[in-house]
Amino acid sequence: VGIVLVSHSRKIAEGALELILQMIGDKVKIGIAAGTSDNRLGTDALLIEEKIREVNDGDGTLILVDLGSAIMSAEMAIENLEKPMKSAALIVDAPFVEGAIVAAIEASLGKSLEEVKQMAENTRGMRKIA
Repeated sequence: VGIVLVSHSRKIAEGALELILQMIGDKVKIGIAAGTSDNRLGTDALLIEEKIREVNDGDGTLILVDLGSAIMSAEMAIENLEKPMKSAALIVDAPFVEGAIVAAIEASLGKSLEEVKQMAENTRGMRKIA
């Protein structure tokens, strides 16, 4: 399972990737689609589509987004894909950093697309303080 990190800020996406690499190394294909082509804050559907294609190894791709409008860009990117890649590119409803880390760990263990997505989405309810 490949992962695409979609953020309005390249630095935020790079920071999440840095954490993931320190935890599991480069066992999972992870692409960053963050910022605009002219280095402003924002998202770019064409870049997201490109990264989905890059990280897809046939087992599907999970897309983690930081803010609401990133969802629209990710949806537009998915619309441009052909089947079966289109149906195997899923947006994850999870906190950006926590979801990305859990998704990468689960993908590194060889879990299925749906299993990885479910585990990442389970981070929504994680408490940080008991």
